[in-house]
Amino acid sequence: MSTLEQLPSVTPEISNTTSDRPAVKVMRKRMLSDHSADRLFHGVAGFAGYFVLALLIAAAASMAWGGKMAFHTFGWDFVTGTEWDAVNKKFAAFVPIYGTVVSSTIAIIIAVPVSLGISIFLTEVAPRWMRGPVGTAIELLAAIPSIIYGMWGLFVFVPFMATYVQPWMIDHLSAIPWIGVLFDGAPIGIGMLTAGIILGIMIIPFITAVMRDVFMLTPPVLKESAFALGATKWEVIWHIVLPYTRSAVIGAIFLGLGRALGETMAVTFVLGNAHDLTISLMQPGNSIAAALANEFTEADSEIYLSSLIGLGFILFVVSFITLAIAKLLLLRTGHHDDSH
Repeated sequence: MSTLEQLPSVTPEISNTTSDRPAVKVMRKRMLSDHSADRLFHGVAGFAGYFVLALLIAAAASMAWGGKMAFHTFGWDFVTGTEWDAVNKKFAAFVPIYGTVVSSTIAIIIAVPVSLGISIFLTEVAPRWMRGPVGTAIELLAAIPSIIYGMWGLFVFVPFMATYVQPWMIDHLSAIPWIGVLFDGAPIGIGMLTAGIILGIMIIPFITAVMRDVFMLTPPVLKESAFALGATKWEVIWHIVLPYTRSAVIGAIFLGLGRALGETMAVTFVLGNAHDLTISLMQPGNSIAAALANEFTEADSEIYLSSLIGLGFILFVVSFITLAIAKLLLLRTGHHDDSH
């Protein structure tokens, strides 16, 4: 028999052999039943979620407990008072709280418009070949350690402010009614304004990165429809892109604010670390994070240490309230968007 005559009978034989092969059921032996496995999965996932909540509560409780002596000794004066005298063991937190709020506010005032401009440029204006390098440079700025910003601020930016910026502001702005007091004082470089500018530079990459990503999520059909109706690029950005991404933009701003509130090293270098209450932005001040970094190793008494831990608890509360307000704004914005 030739080879060609054998071929037709080979294929069905193989096929029959394959089809007639007894089904081998691969039964994997499970260590747990389905019900037990599901319960274990829910338990592990729930533990991961509740662990974060428990960790947050534990951190707040430990700081509140550590600052109990200061709160009990000084009462509300610990929050509203301005005296910080380590020699006579009298401590009050209003000056660091004021410095934290003012420096963070200056940072947000500077960072938000700059970040918005960079994000719009990268997503709507810049040529395609430029978007990658500039975007990468912005992201690399976020990776620079804060102590580098502090050293650069102290050795480069502070002399620049003391030589060029502050003398001009004092000469031209200090005589203006109402706001002139903000620019009164000696041009020494360090102070609230310098710290706020450094903080603003530090948080620009964080806000910009989020804004750029959310701007890129705007559906092209919305923008193309607006262009088809004759809208200019600015009108498309103002009426289409910004309203569509409003919630995420607000979240990005508060993300930067949270970063500014807790920043320590950069502020410590350029703020001046003086427990003096002054409205002038040219004068040295203090912040909660800077006070903790500078004085924790110098706490030589129990009430001193308790006061510093109490400062940490206040910073925790301020940050928590800020993020809570951000969450409420996002929810309100979301409801407003849904109603339209």
